[in-house]
Amino acid sequence: MKLISAVIKHFKLDDVREAISEVGVQGITVTEVKGFGRQKGHTELYRGAEYVVDFLPKLKVEVAVGDDKVESIISAIMQAAYTGVIGDGKIFVTNLDQVIRIRTGEMGADAI
Repeated sequence: MKLISAVIKHFKLDDVREAISEVGVQGITVTEVKGFGRQKGHTELYRGAEYVVDFLPKLKVEVAVGDDKVESIISAIMQAAYTGVIGDGKIFVTNLDQVIRIRTGEMGADAI
């Protein structure tokens, strides 16, 4: 099992959700996050004053899946989140040792 975490732009959420639903994902977790990468923030103008926005708002989409679906989900996220502009985001894949469904007590792949 793997946990796929994708940091994406806000306006790409619906596209990403639809793309991974088509691959067969039943549930996702979305968190509002802030951060920066290579672009290191940007400057904005507010009431005539310039200020630096160090941390840019993004969304983190997390999906727990079986090993057999990892590549298809990564591909779906990459296609749906792509704009070609700096700041499109990143995808992280980590091993998932255990999953437990609280309501039923199911464990492992059955709990996904």
